[in-house]
Amino acid sequence: MASALPRPLSALRNFLEMEAAGGILLIGAAAAALVVANGPAAPGYFAWLHHETGPVLAAALGPMTIHLWINDALMALFFLLVGLEIKREFVDGQLARWGDRILPMLAAAAGMAVPALVYLLVTGGDPALHSGWAVPAATDIAFAIGVLALLGTRAPASLKLFLTTVAIVDDLGAVAIIAIAYTAGLNLPALGAALLILAGMAAMNRLGVRALAPYMLGFALLWFAVLSSGVHATVAGVLAAFAIPVDRTPAAPDAVDSPLHRLEHALHPWVAWLIVPLFGFANAGVSLAGVGLATLAQPLPLGIALGLFIGKQVGIFAAVRLAVAAGIAAMPAGASWRQVHGVAVLCGIGFTMSLFIGGLAFADPAHADAVKIGVLGGSLLSATLGFLLLRFAPAERTAA
Repeated sequence: MASALPRPLSALRNFLEMEAAGGILLIGAAAAALVVANGPAAPGYFAWLHHETGPVLAAALGPMTIHLWINDALMALFFLLVGLEIKREFVDGQLARWGDRILPMLAAAAGMAVPALVYLLVTGGDPALHSGWAVPAATDIAFAIGVLALLGTRAPASLKLFLTTVAIVDDLGAVAIIAIAYTAGLNLPALGAALLILAGMAAMNRLGVRALAPYMLGFALLWFAVLSSGVHATVAGVLAAFAIPVDRTPAAPDAVDSPLHRLEHALHPWVAWLIVPLFGFANAGVSLAGVGLATLAQPLPLGIALGLFIGKQVGIFAAVRLAVAAGIAAMPAGASWRQVHGVAVLCGIGFTMSLFIGGLAFADPAHADAVKIGVLGGSLLSATLGFLLLRFAPAERTAA
């Protein structure tokens, strides 16, 4: 009987649980990459990343390598999942009402703008470094949720929800930045083909097509068209997600037969436990030989590290304080200001998105290594301080 069926978990609860597990796995993958890149297996590791395999898909990319397949193809599935999460939250989730959007949108906007300003202040004397302004602007939700998971019940559920919604809005901003700021030349016929494919997917939605196979075929075609157009191929993932139908179920668990729900739950284990850790392993490996304080003090890694560690927490925490003081948003329920500060610091973990944007901003290997050092340093500082602030924060809200 229908009443005997187990009550389905909400997509948000599943999301938090899987992101926590995936985040912890990501931490391990990043650590493994650093060990391998600085050990006797380093030559094999870097040769594996640059091994050419498969056809030339886009003239601008040249021969496909394992590194390109991970960053341009597998990560398109990651961005497809990001797009599904964004659409679900805005249509039928925690961001469906304007009142619920105000605080995370303000926090995310400030949390992207202030790190970019910090980065530009540090690197202002070198115009060659200005293209990296967006590297410290993104939050790695899997890594941050993984750190929160280590705290157990010490972090209120409202803070986990706040972190998740800020990171989702942050992801939307990061995708817009990738599409606009890191697109050099456009192949107009390919871009036109991409728009036609996307229009076809939207038409399927309007016509009531609920089978996932036609949408996944459309996604594959859209990915290839976007790859050929000059826009980064991963943007196709978010665009395709917006065409997937979703069933609204206000104040109830997600409809298990909703196409978006089914695709999100099918993708999530692969993304959380395979694709994102594989991306971390392929992109966190950097040789630390000769790296000292002088290296860390150079403008590029220092600008990224300070943007993540200082810019993120200042921007997000200040936005929350001002919004609450102005009466336009409420504090996360049951949270103290120290706990809110701790979550703001955790938003400085920019691992996956920051490394991804850094790879788009700088093609020079020397700059690419400096980006990795800055991202790892800023993310490690943010993870450590955020964990300590939340671990020893009072359980009840303190006076403002």
